[in-house]
Amino acid sequence: MSRADIYGGAIKMCIQNFDKLVADLPAGQAGLRRAALEIAEAGLESIDTEKAVKRGVVLDGEILKVKGKEFDLVDFERVFVVAVGKCALEAGRALEDILGDRLTGGIVLDIRPGKLKKIKTFAGTHPYPSEENMAATAKIIKLLSSLTKKDFVIFVISGGGSALLCQPKGMSFENEKSIVKCLFRAGADIKELNIVRKHLSLARGGYLAKYSCLATSIAMIFSDVPGGDIEFISSGPTVKDITTIKDTRRILDKYEVEKITGLNIKPIETPKEEECFKNVTNILFLDNVAVDAMAKKAESLGFKAIIKTKTLSGEAREVGKQIGGDLNEAGAKTALLYGGETTVTVKGSGKGGRNEELILGALKGVQEGQVVLSINSDGQDNTDFAGALCDKITKERVAKLGLKPEIFLENNDSYHFFEKAGDYIMTGDTGSNVSDLIIAIKN
Repeated sequence: MSRADIYGGAIKMCIQNFDKLVADLPAGQAGLRRAALEIAEAGLESIDTEKAVKRGVVLDGEILKVKGKEFDLVDFERVFVVAVGKCALEAGRALEDILGDRLTGGIVLDIRPGKLKKIKTFAGTHPYPSEENMAATAKIIKLLSSLTKKDFVIFVISGGGSALLCQPKGMSFENEKSIVKCLFRAGADIKELNIVRKHLSLARGGYLAKYSCLATSIAMIFSDVPGGDIEFISSGPTVKDITTIKDTRRILDKYEVEKITGLNIKPIETPKEEECFKNVTNILFLDNVAVDAMAKKAESLGFKAIIKTKTLSGEAREVGKQIGGDLNEAGAKTALLYGGETTVTVKGSGKGGRNEELILGALKGVQEGQVVLSINSDGQDNTDFAGALCDKITKERVAKLGLKPEIFLENNDSYHFFEKAGDYIMTGDTGSNVSDLIIAIKN
């Protein structure tokens, strides 16, 4: 169900430990934390998948309207939904409601299990591929390959699809897992990672469009890539790929992937024929509108809202330091807002995610009357924490506990740091995924 489920007239908060994060604190600091958390809540609510789909997709008689695009379903005998990624289950549920009897069936491949009325659902693994991912992807390929010009397909492509759409050629999924893990540890950015993924799989980089080329289709793309480049969102399974084997080889060499993994990697080329893409319409259905919603909420709380960037990138701990510097230079009652995705170059053996590491990097510089918060919009920051926040209270607690932030940073162990210090943020799986959301506010 949606995170905005109503209980006796009250809205269920997405941040599950909201009350705990503001409990037993001095009024001023509790109020500032509460403001940061309410701004984050506004951002998460704005990207609720089911609500977004029901706002953007309308069936008016036999006319399907999707974000300004119209399709007359009279021209088609069957209508299918194929949804992949962390938004797939919620989107599939919403599309079943919208399409009703006009829906023939389809497949949802998400990271979570679930059950829908007409659409078959499969749960796969993330961020690494698995046998389950391969089996579900094979079913998607079989369905798409059976379609004719009398069929219409609604694709939903969202973050997480790169790992879920696993159909390697000339290697096992374990080999692909080793390659991806190596790139993660080396700090490769999302575009580098997805260029490689495209050229390892028969399901990414335009392949889904190729399999379904006889049918007419529209792909509703939910962006989790800074800048919203649809070619790289979930490795572009319905989009013509402009990268090549040569680009893939350059990235593999840059990070010495073959040397580290011991694999002889033979990338495959992605479909380049225009014929494969003439019947698919790709639209950026939802991008990082969360930052705009956060700005609106911050203004309503009396802050001057400044959107610093929606394409944040860089090494997480260094970005955290920079955000702290930005906040120190900002005026009173200011909220600095960021969207994007940082990276972590893994050198230690600890546990954590980029949002937790960003906050750990910001901790030293945070001052009285300031709060810095960072969360992954899908609710999983490579751990069961969505992210964390820090302020003067955090620093005092850390000092009392005798924790050494620099040691945890050195070991890339932000998860266990916040597990001990508190101030981690829990949301559970949100069913949404646009980017990381970062808030820095001061009184």
